[in-house]
Amino acid sequence: MRHLPYFCRGEVVRGFGRGAKELGIPTANFPEQVVDNLPADLSSGIYYGWASVGSGDVHRMMVSIGWNPYYKNTKKSMETHIMHTFKEDFYGEILNVAIVGYLRPERNFDSLESLISAIHGDIEEAKKRLDLPEHLKLKEDSFFQVPKSKIMNGH
Repeated sequence: MRHLPYFCRGEVVRGFGRGAKELGIPTANFPEQVVDNLPADLSSGIYYGWASVGSGDVHRMMVSIGWNPYYKNTKKSMETHIMHTFKEDFYGEILNVAIVGYLRPERNFDSLESLISAIHGDIEEAKKRLDLPEHLKLKEDSFFQVPKSKIMNGH
C-alpha cells in the first residue's frame, strides 16, 4: 500500500444513518469532496489508523472505503468508526484521520448479523495492529497538532 500512511481531514457530514442505528457501530462520514480526492488507486476496503475530532484527543479508528456491498451503495463513501465513546454527535466538526494499515477488501454478507460480526472482528484486529510500535508512533504525528483547515488531503 504505497499511499499509507494517508492523512486527510474534513467536516463530518450526515451519512446513511445506518452505523449507530442499524449496526450499533457509530461512524463519522466525510463529505463527497474528501472521498473524491482519495488517490484513484487506493483500494476499497477496511483500513485502520488514528483519528481526532477538532483539536481533541487522538483515538484508534477503522474506516470503510468503498461501496458497502451489503447495502449496494451507488456512491463511494468513507465511513470512520472511532474507537471511543463520545457524549454527543459531532456533525460539522473537523475529523482528522491518519490511515496507517489495510485489514481486508470489501465483501458482501449473507445477513446483517454476519456483517456486524465481521465488523467486530475488524475492530479487534485493528486494535492489535495499532499497538505495534510502527503504528503507535503515528498517533503522535504532527498532523494532529497543526492548525485545522476545512479540507486537507495528503500530508
